Amino acid sequence: MTVSKHKNGKWMCEVYPQGREGKRIRRQFNTKGEAEAFEAWAKKEAQQKPWLGEKADRRRLSELIALWFKLHGQSLAAGKSRMAKLSIICRGLGDPVAAELSAKTWAHYRERRLRGEIDNGYTSDRAKWKVQPVTVNREQQYLSAVFNELKRLGEWSQANPIEGVRVFREKEREMSWLTQPQIAALLAACEAYGNADLTRVVKVCLATGARWREAESLTRAQLAAQKITFIKTKGGRNRTVPVPGWLFEELAPLSGALFRPCYGEFTKMLATTSISLAEGQKTHVLRHTFAAHFMANGGNILVLQRILGHANIRETMRYAHFAPDHLEEAVTLSPLAHFPGGKVAADVA
Repeated sequence: MTVSKHKNGKWMCEVYPQGREGKRIRRQFNTKGEAEAFEAWAKKEAQQKPWLGEKADRRRLSELIALWFKLHGQSLAAGKSRMAKLSIICRGLGDPVAAELSAKTWAHYRERRLRGEIDNGYTSDRAKWKVQPVTVNREQQYLSAVFNELKRLGEWSQANPIEGVRVFREKEREMSWLTQPQIAALLAACEAYGNADLTRVVKVCLATGARWREAESLTRAQLAAQKITFIKTKGGRNRTVPVPGWLFEELAPLSGALFRPCYGEFTKMLATTSISLAEGQKTHVLRHTFAAHFMANGGNILVLQRILGHANIRETMRYAHFAPDHLEEAVTLSPLAHFPGGKVAADVA
């Protein structure tokens, strides 16, 4: 029996919730009823939390991150970049035993990250280690995804240690886009810069809303029937976008890889213009410009979602305010709608 009376008059409960090969639990009680109640509780607890009878998981966070990359991360389009960010997080946390990571540990990590006390892995200039709330929010999402994915794969049996931590509220970022005169000035600057590849990549981005890397990596095989098919996209899904006939004719004679890498050239060319962009924006302004003009010219938001390749319509909705009839009712239905020129009629007392 697992419940027996001891020589000292106490009742001993000796139970193996996971079987004889598992962990043993021993407790003494004044009465037999208490001992039997504890035995039942211990067995029920082990059924609901089977890991209680397993050997303690002493793997460090770095081991779990490496396992995540091996089993899942390497298949992501931005897998290597994600791995680099996770390495920064791991070093910043001090590579703890993963089972000991907690919401409190994470809260203190991100507070130090915001104050610029953690090496970002990219520069030795400590003044540049300080980050914005949006950065630690993304880091929290990346680390949380590691635990969630390993749990789905059966490689992690405990709860996600940072699942209940609320992310910081993020301010909507300023979004730059180019007007028609600015587009003309940009294309003129490209021509003057003298890099044909740079000029053509800019044209592709403005004509299709493609990300810079998607346009820069195009091959001749991706062009057909006045359309461009973008592959290896950020969202992992191919998409095909029609292009103007003149642009297709300009690209059609090219072969193999259509362009040489020219991201750095864009920055230098942009510096020769008077165009001023929001902080942190460079080539992405071309994508914003396409979307802004598409909606301003009466485009459909769902069609725009497909062209841009957004997985979630919420990403596309930030361009909705460019639509010509967006919230137009604010003018026609406001309390001043019947007061021409904002003046009160003479016969109104």
